[in-house]
Amino acid sequence: MDRETHQFIGQSGAFLDAVERASRAAPMRRPVLVIGERGTGKELIAERLHRLSDRWEEPLVIMNCAALPETLIEAELFGHEAGAFTGATRNRIGRFEEAHGGTLFLDEIGTLSMAAQERLLRAVEYGEVTRIGASRPMRVDVRIVAATNDDLPAMAERGLFRADLLDRLSFEVITLPPLRVREGDIDVLADYFGRRMAAELGWQAWPGFASHVRGQLDEYPWPGNVRELRNAVERAVYRWDDWDEPIGHVQFDPFDSPWKPAAMPRAQRSEGAVSPPSAAPQRPAADLDTVEDLRAAVDAHERAILEHHLGRNRWNQRQTAKALGLTYDQLRHCIRRHALQERAAE
Repeated sequence: MDRETHQFIGQSGAFLDAVERASRAAPMRRPVLVIGERGTGKELIAERLHRLSDRWEEPLVIMNCAALPETLIEAELFGHEAGAFTGATRNRIGRFEEAHGGTLFLDEIGTLSMAAQERLLRAVEYGEVTRIGASRPMRVDVRIVAATNDDLPAMAERGLFRADLLDRLSFEVITLPPLRVREGDIDVLADYFGRRMAAELGWQAWPGFASHVRGQLDEYPWPGNVRELRNAVERAVYRWDDWDEPIGHVQFDPFDSPWKPAAMPRAQRSEGAVSPPSAAPQRPAADLDTVEDLRAAVDAHERAILEHHLGRNRWNQRQTAKALGLTYDQLRHCIRRHALQERAAE
């Protein structure tokens, strides 16, 4: 779902099933727990649950439980009275009171302290909250949507999360699929984000991505999911100068640079010692058991290396030859042998 237009982008069955479940749960007044890896759109599902409910005109209050120190979480959730603790010079309403009549979205709920969980349990079960320093509870009408990327049932078994609170929150559980299993969605999302970025930059037309870049996008595991894909695509578009040609290079790691400082081990860093640069990490080897044609496998690997470095150097063949330790003529021979498109003049 795009945050600006509130439009879900995707066509895979796993993704559409999760959206449909959110749509069915939206009219209910019961709590919903949204599970998913970072970047899968948990907050956007919470917005859908709110907008499709009869509370859509009331507040949607969002709170990231991991963003505040433990000492402030309870005051943030439930509010406090003047003089309740040092620095509390006036009354303050909490997030529950702010969300009265609407929806309270609690992100990263697995980070709540046990004390905060206990008070949250009472609020969920009885619809009552008590400001810190107050003597009487007050009634609130709030629909709870919580989200996490933690394994809450496992945490409950280890005593790190209250099992009774988990029972109250999990009337419905919506688990969002990671991008790597959303068949066909990477291509759709990359095209969508690419077109938007091209329009933002004032391009007259959208050239699309070169076939080898589309292959790289499909094969990348996307640990940051849709958020990471959007960053990678928009970065590739704005760095590309030849608007008439398909985008030929994408950088997945924005920190990747030949001049990146070498990290020191923590112990040496604390002692002020200087450590030698570590060796560059090696890419994992392909599954050697699947190789049936050695020559074809070697050719495919060589072609992938050429496409990557040509794209990285914007198809400047002399720079690419230098980066690969080849002569200009050797690189030209490789380009012809693999029938690669020659895009950029010298």
